[in-house]
Amino acid sequence: MTGARVSAIVICQDEESQIGDCLASLAWCDEIVVVDSGSRDGTLEIARKHATRLLHRDWTGIADQKNFALAEASGDWVLNVDADERCTPPLREAARAAIAAGPALAGFEVRRRACYLGRWIEHGGWYPDWKLRLFRRGRARFTAHGPHDRVRVDGAVARLDADLLHFSYADFAEHVRTLERYAEVVAAEWAAGGRRFSLVRALLHPPAKFLEGYVWKQGFRDGWPGFAIAYTSAFYVFAKHVKLWEKTRTR
Repeated sequence: MTGARVSAIVICQDEESQIGDCLASLAWCDEIVVVDSGSRDGTLEIARKHATRLLHRDWTGIADQKNFALAEASGDWVLNVDADERCTPPLREAARAAIAAGPALAGFEVRRRACYLGRWIEHGGWYPDWKLRLFRRGRARFTAHGPHDRVRVDGAVARLDADLLHFSYADFAEHVRTLERYAEVVAAEWAAGGRRFSLVRALLHPPAKFLEGYVWKQGFRDGWPGFAIAYTSAFYVFAKHVKLWEKTRTR
């Protein structure tokens, strides 16, 4: 399918430190649709320099925001990128080549590679972090998956041998705040679904998570950042169980 147009979609709020580099990496796309949910910093001014279309929509959930952005895109293919991510030149060329080949596919997964505490992470379950980010418009829709989103596509999916860079957290404090917020969302879903607190799971799952990331998936090879990732992953598991206990205990 030669001549196919590519639209990039980005949702954001208060991302002035990230949005410029993100959108600049998408300059090769035929269209860049940015949906902002009420930034109060310099995000809008920066986005106007790069975006084909800059829209406002009050926050209604990550899946709703991305489905809105998807509906506003006009390209044959859509590339979904977050504000803290960058499309690398190899990914750009891989995407162009894959689309030009006219595949009978609904989408492509890409390798997401994260920079954490100043280091590119290669192990611990963080890399390769395959994400479905390039897909045919009209054959995809976002659904909520806990605090995250997930793309559902109608058709087969292949993988591109290229990286999408992820500048995950500004510092350790932001990481911990984010995990605490995510744990709240997951625990609320667990409680709403009738899940009860289990002391056994609360005791065993966190250390198991640490060993999985640090030993089994070789997080130790990423040095101190690898240890921090494994430890905070265990904390995240523990926090979900504590918050479930808070929401379901008999007062």
